[in-house]
Amino acid sequence: MVFLKKETLLRFRMENTQHRVHRASREEIAPAFELVTEYYEAVGVEAREDRRAFEEQYFVEGTGVWLAVLADATVGCVALRKLSGRPNCGEIKRMYVRASERGNGIADALLEGLEKFAAQYGYEWLYLDTTDSMIAAAKFYQRNSYERCECYNKNPQATLFMRKRLTKKT
Repeated sequence: MVFLKKETLLRFRMENTQHRVHRASREEIAPAFELVTEYYEAVGVEAREDRRAFEEQYFVEGTGVWLAVLADATVGCVALRKLSGRPNCGEIKRMYVRASERGNGIADALLEGLEKFAAQYGYEWLYLDTTDSMIAAAKFYQRNSYERCECYNKNPQATLFMRKRLTKKT
């Protein structure tokens, strides 16, 4: 179970009363892909999915894209896909909040929505990768109980690998 710091959650709710975070529907593939494309450009992602691959990876059972909407604008996203070769594991991808909206708890709300779905779906672990240069991202995930782990993929840009257990060992 994921808990937001009370002050973060309250500040986000107070400052962004018109926000909502939701799992994108198939009808929202276009705006979701548009925001992910913006993310690609903002952080210089080399390993990119085209729109068809994006739909095939993130709009099937056990996966998803979560969107943060303020008023009528989509301002943030995060994606979850199945992690190949590791049963009951998912991978977090494409966490992005537009610069003008950062610092308002949107990333926390996106991650909370994704993790809740992943736990209900039955994922035991969530993995992610990032780079050493994305210091704020690494700190964000550490604050949310992600720990460093071994390299689990062949992403040529990734230098930091993290994971979080969603279910307790029995």
